[in-house]
Amino acid sequence: MRCSIVKMTITALCFLLSDVAMATDAAAVKEQSIAGTGSVALKVRMEGPYTADVPLQVVCYFKYTEAGAKRMTGAPVELDKDLGGVINALRSRDEFRGNPLETLLIVPKNGSIKPKALLLIGLGDESQISLDTMEQVGRAAAREAHRLRASKLAFAPLIRDQGNKTLGVGAVETAVVRGMLLAYDTDQRLQAEGLSDKYQLTEWWVEAGPAYFDETVGGVKQAVTEAAALIAKRASSKYEVAE
Repeated sequence: MRCSIVKMTITALCFLLSDVAMATDAAAVKEQSIAGTGSVALKVRMEGPYTADVPLQVVCYFKYTEAGAKRMTGAPVELDKDLGGVINALRSRDEFRGNPLETLLIVPKNGSIKPKALLLIGLGDESQISLDTMEQVGRAAAREAHRLRASKLAFAPLIRDQGNKTLGVGAVETAVVRGMLLAYDTDQRLQAEGLSDKYQLTEWWVEAGPAYFDETVGGVKQAVTEAAALIAKRASSKYEVAE
C-alpha cells in the first residue's frame, strides 16, 4: 500500500513539474500585440529567429564581406550554428551574395531550428542601407509569404547583430511593417477582383532583443498609423479597366 502511495505521489509530482516547465516556457517570450491593417495581427516578440514556431522565418543580410562576417554577433551567429554553418557557407562561397532584395529559401532539417522554412533577403552594400530599402524588404517578404502560402511568419532584420547602427531600430521596423501592410493591401485588392489566388496573412511576428523591445513596439505602431493613412488615400477604382 505504501509503495502504491509513493508511486502515485511521484507520478503527480512529475505532472506538476511538467506543467510548471510548460508554463515557464510559455512565459519566457515577452510579447506585445498590435492590430494591423487588413486584419493582420502584429506581434513584437522578444525571441530569436531559431526558436520561433512559425511556417516561415525571414532574416536579412548585407552583401557579404569577410570583415562583416567577423563583426557578426548574437542571433545570426546562433541561427547559423543551429543550421550547421549553412548560411555562412552560402555567403562566403558567393552563392547568396546579399544583393538588394535577393532571396534564398532554406528548408531546415528536422531538429535544427523551429521555423519550418527560412527565407534570406539581401540588403545590399552595408554603406548603402536606407529606410527605402527596408520598406522594399517588407513588401518583398509579404509577397514571398503569399507565394509560399505562409499565413504566419516571423521577421528579424538582424541589422544590429551585423554591427551596423546607421538606422534607428524603430525606424527600420516602421519601414518594414509599413511596406508589408501596403503590399498586403494590394494583395487583398487583387484577390477581390479575381486577379490573385485566395490567401490570408494572419500573423506577422517582429523579433526584437531586450535592449530594443520598446523601440521596436513604437516603430510598429507608427507603421500601422502611416500605412492606414496611405491606404485611405489609395484609389478605390478597379485595376482592370473595362473596354
